[in-house]
Amino acid sequence: MRGVFDILGPIMIGPSSSHTAGAVRLGLMAGKLLGERAVRAEILLHGSFAQTYRGHGTDKALIGGIMGFEPEDERLREALETARQTGLAYSFQAVEIPGAHPNTAVLCLTGSSGRTIRVEGASTGGGNIRISRIGDFEVHLTGKYPALVIVHRDRPGVVNKITAILARYKINIAYMKLSRRNRGQEAMMIIETDDDLFSELVEDCSAVPESIKAFAIPAIRGKEQEA
Repeated sequence: MRGVFDILGPIMIGPSSSHTAGAVRLGLMAGKLLGERAVRAEILLHGSFAQTYRGHGTDKALIGGIMGFEPEDERLREALETARQTGLAYSFQAVEIPGAHPNTAVLCLTGSSGRTIRVEGASTGGGNIRISRIGDFEVHLTGKYPALVIVHRDRPGVVNKITAILARYKINIAYMKLSRRNRGQEAMMIIETDDDLFSELVEDCSAVPESIKAFAIPAIRGKEQEA
């Protein structure tokens, strides 16, 4: 059953929920995955995004989201100028991504420490998003739930160790996705949860011997989801 906000759409700065609100949330998610202030954003746009991004404000929405603006934030109208003033360099390029959703963007971000991340995602309608790739890993992230991301060595028993930690803290799993480059090498585990995540849990997951790094991503909740 669809909720009233699935029909009416999100509270946002217009004109389009897919091209504006969804784009803001893509930028927000990419910024959260980067984990620090972005100083460079190279953005590749596919399909409808590539054709109409200036007219529909998708460029402002993506950059605003990267800077932490929410879909209803009035500052989105001046996001490009704000980026220039605050030292966030950006560029946009139209590309063709075979099989991708029409509203797809690839965000290649560089942070203040030099850290980089490449995030591919789509605005799927009504302000909803789906992150499909982080770096070389296929993922499934919507931003509707808090998410635990663990990069780890591909070894037997890692999933059991992580889920045991979640159970100990009474955290319920809503969705889990495992991805790896090659058997026995580096892998990524993404777990979306019904409950907010906290630093002690993340630290315990980081302490698992096979873990390379672990971090939590807060849910992206607009005002319509909080009401």
